[in-house]
Amino acid sequence: MPILDYQTAGESHGPALVTILTGLPRGLTLDLDLINGELLRRQGGYGRGGRQRIEKDEAQFLAGTRMGKTIASPLCMQVINRDSRMDDAAKTPPVYRPRPGHADLAGSIKWLTTDCRETLERASARETAARVAAGAVAKCLLRELGIEVLGFVRQILDARTEVDVTPANWKSILAARDASETYCPDPAVTERQCEIIRQAKIDKDTIGGIVEAHVFGCPPGLGSCMDWRTRLDARLAYAVMGVQAMKAVEIGLGRDCASRPGSKVHDPIRFDPAQTNSYTLGFTRDTNNAGGTEGGITNGQPVVVKATMKPISTLLRGLPSVDLNTKQPDMSQYERSDICAVSAASVVVENVVAFEIARAITEKFPSDSMPELRTAFESYLKLARTLPLEPPSMTIA
Repeated sequence: MPILDYQTAGESHGPALVTILTGLPRGLTLDLDLINGELLRRQGGYGRGGRQRIEKDEAQFLAGTRMGKTIASPLCMQVINRDSRMDDAAKTPPVYRPRPGHADLAGSIKWLTTDCRETLERASARETAARVAAGAVAKCLLRELGIEVLGFVRQILDARTEVDVTPANWKSILAARDASETYCPDPAVTERQCEIIRQAKIDKDTIGGIVEAHVFGCPPGLGSCMDWRTRLDARLAYAVMGVQAMKAVEIGLGRDCASRPGSKVHDPIRFDPAQTNSYTLGFTRDTNNAGGTEGGITNGQPVVVKATMKPISTLLRGLPSVDLNTKQPDMSQYERSDICAVSAASVVVENVVAFEIARAITEKFPSDSMPELRTAFESYLKLARTLPLEPPSMTIA
C-alpha cells in the first residue's frame, strides 16, 4: 500500500507550481472550495507585497480524480503563476549580491555559480502554495473522520495574544481569526500588529513572529515510540521546520518546560465515564502542556504545534553583502517581497500539520479506499473503548 506523501515542483516565476500526492484512498471527495479557500488565505494577511495583487491562486486537478473523487492513483494539481517570467532575462536578471538570511549565497556555492537567481527561484516561499494545496487535500480526508485543524498568528514582533484555545472555543477562535487582518484572534493585538508592520515599511525593514496550529478530534494512538522515525511529534517538527523562514518549532508547552518543575509540566490523567464515547475514550487532562503527544504518540488531547518565523530576508534598504563576481563589498540585491508574511505562514503551518496527521492516519489504518479507512478507524475506537481486551497480566513476587 503506498505511503501518503507529496512532492512539489516549480519556481517562483516559472509557469506553474505542481503538487503530486501519492497514497490517497480511493473515493475521497475533493472539496475544491476548501482547497482554493486555503490558497486564498495564504495570499492574504496584512503586510503582504505586490505579488499577491498579481496572482489568483487556484488549484487545477490534472490527474488522479474522477467526478470530484480520488481514484487511488497519484493526484496531480497545479497552481498557475500569472507572473511567469523565468526565461525572460530582462525581467528575471542575474542576482550577484546575495541577501543575508536567504539561500542565495549557500545555494550559489553549492551549485557552483555566482548567479543566485536559480537558487532563489526555488527557495522562494512562493513554493508554499503547492504545500498548502497538499495540506488542504489532507484536510478533506481528516474532516471525513471528524478531525479539524486550526492555525492562527500568536505573535508579531512583541504584539502577542494570550488567548487560550480549547476544544470548547476553537470555532469562535476561528471566526475571530478570519475577521483579523493579521489572522490573530484578538482585535486589540491585531491593531497593534498592523501598526508594527506599517512602521517596518516606513523603516524599510521586515518583521517575523510566532504561529500555532491546533488539531481537534485526533484520537489516541497515532505515531509510535518503537522507532524514532515514527514519532509523530518529531515528524511534525520536521515538516514545520521545512517551511521557509521557520527557525524554531515547539510541541505544546515547548521551551517553557525548561523553566518549570515536572509537577507543573506533566498533565494529570483522569477518567470520565461520560466521555467514553468521544474520541478521547473518556481520558481527560487538567492541562495540555504535552501538546497532544506523549512518547511520540497522540494521547487524545488536541495536538498543538508552534513555529517561530524569522523576519523576511529581503529588506527594502538592503543589508551589507558582497558581489560574488568581484568579491567586493556591496549592498544586497532587492527582489520584490513582503514586509511581513507571518499571517501567510500560519496558513502554511496549519496545512503541513494537517498533512502529517493525515499521513499518520493512513499508516495506522488500512486506506486503499475511504470506506475501508472509515471502517478501520471506527473499529479501532470501538475496541479501545472496551479495554482491557484480556485479563491484566499478573506479576509473581
